Amino acid sequence: MTRTYDLIPIQKFSIGFDQLIDDMERILNTNQTSNTYPPYNIVKVSDDQFLIEIAVAGFTEDELDVTVENNQLIVSGDKATEIPSESSSRAYLYRGIGFRSFRKNFHLDRHIEVVSADIENGLLIITLERIIPDELKARKIKIKS
Repeated sequence: MTRTYDLIPIQKFSIGFDQLIDDMERILNTNQTSNTYPPYNIVKVSDDQFLIEIAVAGFTEDELDVTVENNQLIVSGDKATEIPSESSSRAYLYRGIGFRSFRKNFHLDRHIEVVSADIENGLLIITLERIIPDELKARKIKIKS
């Protein structure tokens, strides 16, 4: 069952939040039965640093792509080699490791930037950091008398 959310009541009482409301509608109305392959973790390291860990066992660095476009992190894996066929010299008793292509989308806040992407022990680890521009940071205003 897909549930849709109506944010019109919020729009009636808000001014200048159009982009935020559009983003919320897009995220909330996304199909909730999205695919779960490959498994991943989202880790909050600190208030301003996050990690996304994606299980990419069997993928090479050349088969993975990490792209940021319009505040959206897109991680994809395109498996270049075929799964060994039944006629190959290998006889699988059980085949539980996925060898299929994938695409994962993560919506990012305006000030979240991708710092790095590394492969370690079969995990693609993407480091994200909140970087607030100086003009948006709190500043002390001198009081004149």
